[in-house]
Amino acid sequence: MVTIILVIAAVAAALFVEPSSYQPTPPDRPASASQPAAGSASAALALLEVKGRAPKTDYRRTAFGDGWAMVGMCDTRNIILHRDMPDALVSDNCKVMRGTLHDPYTGTTIAFSRGADTSDAIQIDHVVALSDAWQKGAATLTPATRQALANDPLELLAVDGPANQAKGDGDAATWLPPNKSFRCAYVARQIAVKAKYGLWITPAERDAMQAILATCPSQTLPTP
Repeated sequence: MVTIILVIAAVAAALFVEPSSYQPTPPDRPASASQPAAGSASAALALLEVKGRAPKTDYRRTAFGDGWAMVGMCDTRNIILHRDMPDALVSDNCKVMRGTLHDPYTGTTIAFSRGADTSDAIQIDHVVALSDAWQKGAATLTPATRQALANDPLELLAVDGPANQAKGDGDAATWLPPNKSFRCAYVARQIAVKAKYGLWITPAERDAMQAILATCPSQTLPTP
């Protein structure tokens, strides 16, 4: 059991793939006394390209890889479940059997138990929905980079299943976590993912993110 847990921890670290060819290009901006503090989520937001949503033409889940990536005997879903449930019980074949999630989206506590009728109580959310990513730059990424995005722990959170279903493929302009105390961290994580993979945002999305971050100007981006 200890060996499996150590493997999961090592795999979680290994899954952080830093794309080398998709770094955001800072747009030209005039100097201003109201510029956000360097290193803040607001500063990173200001560097994202802003333009309209591209068509969803040809989007398919398999464009981001055929399901969860496998590293050894561990798949990304179980790695994230283990990361986000500190008391997780892990089987000898790298499956999280049960644990407790303090859900960031709803602020509730969920008891997880693996089973056909219970596993969906907790789902792994792509913080930047994959179809949203597709329409904002991911369609032009290489298949390997899209697979890295879909399995990047920066992009993934274990969350309440119904909340994840309610989100669908919404961006910050159309959906935010019901748990208002998590919204700053949520938006910061979306910004971090979009910056890492060179994705853009829409004007409405930018405005929604700015409104959230105005309530937490010192919010920083998440770190691995």
